[in-house]
Amino acid sequence: MKYRLGDICTITKGETGIMKAIPGAYTMVALGEANKTHNEFQFDTKAIIIPLVSSTGHGHASMKRVKYQEGKFALGSILCAVIPKDEKVVLAKYLHIYLHWNREELLVSQMKGMANVSLPMNKIADVLVTVPGIEKQQEIIALEVQLVEKELSVEKLLSDQLTQLENLNQAILQEAVQGKLVKQDKKDEPASELLKRIKAEKVKSGKKKKILPPIKPEEIPFEIPDNWVWARIGDIAQHNSGKTLDSGRNTGELREYITTSNLYWGYFVIDELRKMPMNNEDLDRCTAIKGDLLICEGGEAGRSAVWESEGSICFQNHIHRVRPYLDINSYYLYCYMKKIFVSGEINNYRKGMGIKNLSGTALSSIIIPLPPLSEQKRIVAEIEKQTAKTKQLKEHIIANQQATI
Repeated sequence: MKYRLGDICTITKGETGIMKAIPGAYTMVALGEANKTHNEFQFDTKAIIIPLVSSTGHGHASMKRVKYQEGKFALGSILCAVIPKDEKVVLAKYLHIYLHWNREELLVSQMKGMANVSLPMNKIADVLVTVPGIEKQQEIIALEVQLVEKELSVEKLLSDQLTQLENLNQAILQEAVQGKLVKQDKKDEPASELLKRIKAEKVKSGKKKKILPPIKPEEIPFEIPDNWVWARIGDIAQHNSGKTLDSGRNTGELREYITTSNLYWGYFVIDELRKMPMNNEDLDRCTAIKGDLLICEGGEAGRSAVWESEGSICFQNHIHRVRPYLDINSYYLYCYMKKIFVSGEINNYRKGMGIKNLSGTALSSIIIPLPPLSEQKRIVAEIEKQTAKTKQLKEHIIANQQATI
């Protein structure tokens, strides 16, 4: 049979403002997926909870969920409780299932307003619902329990698959930096010769370089091929942090610059850039050019990306610029930074009492397994090939997750 909702249920608006809730012993049903708590309760019953406002903001009618609640609970003032008058006629749980799965047709279609889209309670009362006999309602409730169990099982399976993919990506990076991802080529110049050429280049430049401590055996975490060497980042790349924003002292031409909020793993977001005064003396030290590796100092310290644009960009003091000597591959350095971030090894280099940062001194001291130049390129190409496959798999799994919602 079909019933008007207002004839078989009471419909009561919530009394508690979300911001006025006082944490306490009782569940307070809120608009979002997660509920809050309150020190008082408004209801002690079984109820269907319907939002009275759109879940996606101004100008668009939508409702992500209809909730179900039992026992003593408080209710946010932008929701209402629909409570069956007689459970010999309609079970609260059945009504929840019916309204939730038919919410677009029955409830969202009744929302009104051009900007603040809302659902009037009198419109809820006029909603017509199909109510079978109690036995049939109980069968539907049992079927929904089975469906939820299957959905949870599928969700866990998909979540496990995502975890396995992340583990696979970690394994790819680990094999890459151990010399196991691509074959060694005997024709490649050994990395030890590369280091000699870098040292000669430093001497030739005439610039005073800080001498880094030798790498101790206990610092080396794994074995590498014979034609590789262990080195410190400060041995194979020039690095420095960018310009400090100081409106009282900075002079020069206003120039756009990137902050850590523009720098993500493997890419930059530069839709909106800030500007600060920079003079010519700042530019050499605070400008990134194509091929430079930029690394976050704080927050998610170590987060990195290679600047790929032909145009240069200025950067602020919480970003390190790493510019490799000779033709050392910046993307290989990026892959190593990601590897030690994912494994947690980077925490050995972060310092600080509260927020632990990656200082320039610490960055310089990071040890890295260095392959021959040609092998660096082969490693990077293979990592890109392998991760492109895992990225496709991840997108497929996420699409399946969304399809189960």
